[in-house]
Amino acid sequence: MKILDEQGYLIVSTGNDQYTACAISLAKSIKQHNKIAKVCLLTETHIDNEYIDYCKPFPYKLNPDNPFANDWQVFYASPFRETIKLEADMLVTSNIDYFWDLMCKRDVVCSTGARDFYNNSATSRHYRKLFDQNDLPDVYNALIYWRISNSAKEFFDLTRTIFENWNEFKKIIKFSEEVPSTDFVYAIAAKIIGQHNVTLPHQYSPNIVHMKKHINPLQTLNWTNELVWEKIDKHLKVNTVYQTGLFHYYIKDWITEFEQQ
Repeated sequence: MKILDEQGYLIVSTGNDQYTACAISLAKSIKQHNKIAKVCLLTETHIDNEYIDYCKPFPYKLNPDNPFANDWQVFYASPFRETIKLEADMLVTSNIDYFWDLMCKRDVVCSTGARDFYNNSATSRHYRKLFDQNDLPDVYNALIYWRISNSAKEFFDLTRTIFENWNEFKKIIKFSEEVPSTDFVYAIAAKIIGQHNVTLPHQYSPNIVHMKKHINPLQTLNWTNELVWEKIDKHLKVNTVYQTGLFHYYIKDWITEFEQQ
């Protein structure tokens, strides 16, 4: 890997047009709110865009059966000495430059926990039952930091090993789904390496506003049909509440409407 900048954000897009639109909107929001704002897009198809500083291909052959299983490649693709990887279907809604100061004391930091749109810590375990059954840390791959180091390499190589040997790992854990999510694999890797080595104490850990039904809670699966949102300049309000930090809207069609406002 060749280091081209000291710090920057990396966004993964599978090349799907919808994900690419999400990634570009995320890159735009990063540039609008932050001074440390270099952005790299990791994708299958080269994209030229004013909000993308670097567009990188996946450095290794992709796993066609499970797109999640390619996530370990971010470590080898990033052009930054320090990287924050973000999921494409999010927006930065306020300045998050302080994230770097929070996380730079460790080689790897997986975010833990989530927030509702009122900025309350999520308490529902609806989406985390498998985590609880296996006594795994509550990590979210939507936000992860690392710096070039042996520790970071160990973490991402371990996630690769887990994905590529999933049938063996599945024998020793409680798992009812056919394919593991990136969150679940990250959690296993964090457990093996030591949660204290790759996460921060809850009160210091950056986390995301997640708009899934049981986190907020909502009556329906699609929050955009139930809540009132407003775009005010470069800011976002949901039911009159200004959003801060990272906003995981996850209903990917919504970003087109947001950008048209």
